[in-house]
Amino acid sequence: MTPTADPGAGHAALARLVRDEGSRVLATLVRTTGSLELAEDAVQDAVIRALDVWSREGVPVEPRAWLTLTARRRAIDLLRRERVREGKEAATAALLDLLDPECPEDRSPEDGVLRDDLLRLLFTCCHPALSTQAQIALALRTLCGLTTAEVASALLVSEPTMAKRLTRVRRKIATAGIPYRVPNADDLPERLDGVLATVYLLFNEGYYASAGATPMRRQLTAEAIRLAALLRELLPDQMPVIGLEALLRLHDARSPARLDAAGDPVLLADQDRSRWDRGEIQRGLSLLGIALRLSTTRPDPYVVQAAIAACHDLAPTWDATNWAAIVSWYDVLLAVHDTPVVRLNRAIAVAELTGPAAGLAEIDAIGDLEDVRGYLPLVAARAELLARAGRTDEARTQFRAALATSGNDATKRELSHRLSQLLDAPPEG
Repeated sequence: MTPTADPGAGHAALARLVRDEGSRVLATLVRTTGSLELAEDAVQDAVIRALDVWSREGVPVEPRAWLTLTARRRAIDLLRRERVREGKEAATAALLDLLDPECPEDRSPEDGVLRDDLLRLLFTCCHPALSTQAQIALALRTLCGLTTAEVASALLVSEPTMAKRLTRVRRKIATAGIPYRVPNADDLPERLDGVLATVYLLFNEGYYASAGATPMRRQLTAEAIRLAALLRELLPDQMPVIGLEALLRLHDARSPARLDAAGDPVLLADQDRSRWDRGEIQRGLSLLGIALRLSTTRPDPYVVQAAIAACHDLAPTWDATNWAAIVSWYDVLLAVHDTPVVRLNRAIAVAELTGPAAGLAEIDAIGDLEDVRGYLPLVAARAELLARAGRTDEARTQFRAALATSGNDATKRELSHRLSQLLDAPPEG
């Protein structure tokens, strides 16, 4: 092992690196062994060992290769124990050969239409016997490395509720004997919705981190874009696939300007647009054009969201943003994908178009829904609009409520700053 120059990296950052790399290792090991349970046990042991060894000796130059080899060796140990305990010599012989610890490079899949391990396993997890929400939760938690709390945030439920859902999903898989078998080409379309939603939510967690020290996790956004591009290679004529990649690229183009020198978030209105990635914007716009030409019948939610993102990316300044067009696109989106988050985003656009009072009315119409109670973006947006409307006392209360919800550290600092500004403001009346 060759350690990095900084063996004393913070434990939280180290744990996140191990977790992010571990998802790819898990996908590889599941493909090799055909057993999610065995792969999870082996990878978990490898992760625990990595946290111990890397904290003392430094992160290896190729952390994923280190984890893969360590997990493979652990899987061999587990298989050998099972063979001895249950007399499964014939059943485990082939797997032990595949898991030869002297061959650290994984054997790439050469058959079938899915040649990327993580993408293969995403389609495998999105089995039609499970509900779409169950597919997404299982994939985000098991394959993408998100914690139960992060999956709960992505799907707008409480952490205890999500923990129970995941337990039920795993129980159903075991009881019904749902196989972790890579689907063939004919099976892909019925699993596509779950896969697309998983990639979309993986990107969102990277772009707006729900917890932790930083508001962005670039490894997650990069992985989501990589998967979206692979999906387009696999299904080049599918409008939702093209729309999803366009959407992710149009958002990711703003990443260079989203954080200040201290690593704190910069609001879209305050971003230096000269720092946006123009090449990425152009790639996203080209994909959006293709998707719109394919949109001959029912609008696709990913394509519509990409069109909204394009309105922002094409505006030379915040003041020049075409809010009327954005609100119109949100009206289209509501017709095909009516969710509390869509309504919230439309309310924010309405506030920019016609004023904070109109936006508050829109938000208050959705604020009592269980799905968004305690949802930080909604609470924070309402606090900001109350401040803009001159309702300072209510805004202070709302900012305090926002600080009481879960969120990443940088966002909490920004909310604290806004609250301090309001506390320094003269009293109403």
